[in-house]
Amino acid sequence: MGVLSPNENKSDEQAIRFELVNSKNLLLIFTRNPELGKCKTRLAATVGENVALEIYKFLLQHTANITKNLYATKHVYYSEGIWEDDTWDNAIFNKKIQEGSDLGVRMHNAFLEGFKNDFEHIIVIGSDMYDLSQEDIEQAFIQLNTNDYVIGPATDGGYYLLGMKTLNSDIFKNKSWGTNTVLKDTLKDLENTKTHILEAKNDVDIYEDIQNIKAFTPFIKNI
Repeated sequence: MGVLSPNENKSDEQAIRFELVNSKNLLLIFTRNPELGKCKTRLAATVGENVALEIYKFLLQHTANITKNLYATKHVYYSEGIWEDDTWDNAIFNKKIQEGSDLGVRMHNAFLEGFKNDFEHIIVIGSDMYDLSQEDIEQAFIQLNTNDYVIGPATDGGYYLLGMKTLNSDIFKNKSWGTNTVLKDTLKDLENTKTHILEAKNDVDIYEDIQNIKAFTPFIKNI
């Protein structure tokens, strides 16, 4: 597996966008509907359900902000039902429902649909990564020009981004989703392939993930 530094061949923002303008890129954004008691449950155990919901809405808006200007088609996959009037602008984001018995099946189905619709490079991300930026995603798409796969390791043992240019169904099978073995098991599936590994980043699941980040201070100052 080829491991490249995330800073190699770094381009400025204008150059990155120019390289993406005419490409057939698809960004899949997997999200939970922001409903009380149904999102960020591990975080809610410390901060309460109401605060956890407000933090999740904040993260959704952050994800919308960093993806809305990408030179890529954008599909938002809801966990429950499609909300027409919400964070995701209908003029920018195509709205769909996740389909499948577990996260792996749901992601596989989304990738399968994208490749059937002739997209060439497809990346999936979640909607709760405060550390993620537009440039991070742009660089991930660019890496697919010279690599078969790109993956962004999460510090909890999962991944925050996965991209490919041909469908590999094995990646989505036999995983204990939501555990610290997902990244390791996925990388095993990618052995002997040309894979670019991005910088590891912290996602937001528990209180310790946000307690020292200034942006979250307004939500947790009274905790």
